[in-house]
Amino acid sequence: MKLSHWLIFMCLMCITVSTSAQKRNKVYEDYIHKYRGIAVDEMKHYRIPASITLAQGLLESGAGKSELARKSNNHFGIKCGGSWDGRSVRHDDDARNECFRAYKHPKDSYRDHSKFLRSGARYAFLFRLKITDYKGWARGLKKAGYATDPQYANRLINIIELYGLDKYDHKGGLEWAEEFPNPHQPYLANELLYVVARRGDTFKSLGKEFDISHRKLRKYNELPKDYVFRGGEIVYLEEKRRRATKDHIAYVVRSGDSMYSISQKFGVRLERLYKMNNMDPDSPAPKVGDILRLR
Repeated sequence: MKLSHWLIFMCLMCITVSTSAQKRNKVYEDYIHKYRGIAVDEMKHYRIPASITLAQGLLESGAGKSELARKSNNHFGIKCGGSWDGRSVRHDDDARNECFRAYKHPKDSYRDHSKFLRSGARYAFLFRLKITDYKGWARGLKKAGYATDPQYANRLINIIELYGLDKYDHKGGLEWAEEFPNPHQPYLANELLYVVARRGDTFKSLGKEFDISHRKLRKYNELPKDYVFRGGEIVYLEEKRRRATKDHIAYVVRSGDSMYSISQKFGVRLERLYKMNNMDPDSPAPKVGDILRLR
């Protein structure tokens, strides 16, 4: 190659590199660095690609600079909806003065985003996709109506590819997937994450899969140290609540029910279930047809 041609080639390369570098926004990079750990953790628990979570957070919150993100820690633009009874703020969006959820910490917003997708029937098909299929997830979110922007899927894909976010679907996440080739399917009850135990599971094996202390798992599920899973038990990955959701005010006892099985079914602490019903552990077991308060 002649020297003049070489110089022209190098100049073009410099222009290309410079242009590429200018496309990457430092504010976006700072946001990614700050929240990537949370996104990977959510992926492990809820099977949502970390790349998708980060790209949505970046897009919906303007890399954490939007008013909703700054004042209310709402990074995903999730509106109140009929079931929300937490703190809220008013903000103009599709209409004036709409109700949006407010959180104490951005991590709470990430967790609520995961639960929002996991519990929404219209998003159920997404969880049949591979966790590394970020394009399928992006297009699926648009198809399911997550956003009205016709270019929403392309925007997510462009962000993921420009900032290499798909590596977070592999790094760490891939090692975890290889270690647990047949992971437990997560479900929600009382807005709490739980799995259904299989025969042979132990507190330690479940704790390792979900990165939770086996002691905490026992505590969350109010089970003795020597308990052996038979398979089919509900196992909460978070501490149960003091009461059930608003759509479960009371429960009619059925055959085979116990106070413990009811507490697990609705994600209510056993001691609270006893207290709400003016009972104690020494009280006679509830009979079929009895009505128990859940909140």
